[in-house]
Amino acid sequence: MTLLKAGGLAALTCAATYLVGFAMVVTVFAPLGFGTGDIDTAAVVAFIADRPGVMIAWNTAIYVVNALALAVLVVALRQQIAVSRPDAAVLTGTLGVIWATLVLGAGMIANVAVEQTYALAADPEAAASLWQTLHAVELGFGGGNEIAGGAWILAVSLAALASGIFGRLTAGIGAISGAAGLLTILPPLGEVAGAVFGLGAIAWFIAVGIALLRGGASHAGQETPA
Repeated sequence: MTLLKAGGLAALTCAATYLVGFAMVVTVFAPLGFGTGDIDTAAVVAFIADRPGVMIAWNTAIYVVNALALAVLVVALRQQIAVSRPDAAVLTGTLGVIWATLVLGAGMIANVAVEQTYALAADPEAAASLWQTLHAVELGFGGGNEIAGGAWILAVSLAALASGIFGRLTAGIGAISGAAGLLTILPPLGEVAGAVFGLGAIAWFIAVGIALLRGGASHAGQETPA
């Protein structure tokens, strides 16, 4: 398998992890308050005490698997962009590595939070305090803001458009998603911007995956322009 094809599959994997994350938030984890900005910590601790494996599987999908697939995609896109824009390739590659590292770190912290909270299940108050602390660290790494992801998607979209890897439609989706990610730094816009970033990223990853699987720059011109 070529790096180009691997990158295409990695992009689709990233999209799949986002879809799994959203699906779990609105179904299994809906009673816990995830995605609403008002998490019921006591309910989270009770859920972990009862079903820690479900929480770990979710964290692993949305963070660990996503980060590993993202690393492959970052390298594949950097290689493609470097053909005509070597400076842009260095920039996007650096931003991508930063994001993948933060996502992986968030996943490792999230799973440690579950493990340690489960170990303290007999003391709900201590478990809740520990989970809240580690969850705050997790959010700081990327679960609560999308600065690194927004910067990378925006930079890649612009560089790939100039390099002929993406057509205008894919680049446009990436620009909107990336800009929304950057806006998550503003508290009043955090939740809305985060939702736009997440949904836009799903569409962008799918579009990028298809573009890479079809041959990257050689097929970008076949995309319907926006």
